Amino acid sequence: MRILDRYLLAEWLKIFVLSFLVIFGILLLEDIYDDLPDLLGYGASAGEIVHYYLVMLPSFVPTVLPVALLVSILFALSGLHRKNEIVAMRAAGLNIFRITRSLWVMGLLMAAGLFFLNAAWVPWSVQQTRLIRDHLRFANEASKQEQVGMLTSFTYDNPKTRRLWFMNAFSEYTYQGYGVTVFVRNESGQEVQRIIAREAFYDDADGHWVFTNGREITYEPQSGDPVRSLAFDQKEVTSFTENPYLMQVLSQRPADLSLYELRDVLSDADLKKSPKLRPYAVRYQSILVSPISCFIVVCLAIPFAVSGVRVNPMVGVSKCVALLFAYYFLANICRLLGEQQILPIAVAAWLPITFVAGLAVWLYRKVI
Repeated sequence: MRILDRYLLAEWLKIFVLSFLVIFGILLLEDIYDDLPDLLGYGASAGEIVHYYLVMLPSFVPTVLPVALLVSILFALSGLHRKNEIVAMRAAGLNIFRITRSLWVMGLLMAAGLFFLNAAWVPWSVQQTRLIRDHLRFANEASKQEQVGMLTSFTYDNPKTRRLWFMNAFSEYTYQGYGVTVFVRNESGQEVQRIIAREAFYDDADGHWVFTNGREITYEPQSGDPVRSLAFDQKEVTSFTENPYLMQVLSQRPADLSLYELRDVLSDADLKKSPKLRPYAVRYQSILVSPISCFIVVCLAIPFAVSGVRVNPMVGVSKCVALLFAYYFLANICRLLGEQQILPIAVAAWLPITFVAGLAVWLYRKVI
């Protein structure tokens, strides 16, 4: 590594570390403001609260890293531009790529690192954070002799098996349902079977549902008339293998699920028959695309930082920040269009970053 590369990296690294810590701290303070009252309400100890936030920290990295990279490159290069160092380097015969090649290497390394984080560490952080929070909530409800982890009016539609579940109440803690009705349909969508039970629970050992104190009704598909009704005290239905964990996960927002959970929700899913799963599919694709943003940030920041008026390089910085906000606005619009089936899921995830990438390459070519 030559002296110029080491010098530029040193200038950039100082700003990057500061930017990363500041943005990270802002996100952490925002989460503390939102979640800390709930944790204290659950009776969490100081140690449990510290553990909760330590486990949560990795989940902030995919959000903080591209922004900190953009801000640090903008300010590092703008500082050199303001002191005419960029001009001196170009006068010495160096082109923009040669001057900034160390930043390109860092952008590529961060893109690879973010891909690894999204594939391993971040999903663990997201899932463990929610498990810790749920454990504290369940313990607090149990201490007050309340119904633990209860969701009311719980529904789950499984298009793959053509079964629609409805429960008056479902316990996230015991995976037990109360006031359970399961509608079974044929390929034409006509009801052929219905199971009504006072309670139902998932047998972890055998991997199926068990219903108690209920009735099984069989219907004639064409007329919809009941042809048989049998009461039962307990009925094991080995074909009902829906995983209660995945059933419960669908009650969470897509943004609150990890990459692995989104993958499990979407496995073997037919999005044409399950439009309500589209937000989960758009979120899944967006996570897969996000590491590329680190590399695009380098391509976008360099032209704005080294161009513009020499008297005030912050003009270029301001334009770049405005473009960043425009990108997030476009990403949200595309997400909504993807969820509403107006755009294909892949297009909704890739269009914003493709647009910014094309613009970044065009701007970069202008300053070479």
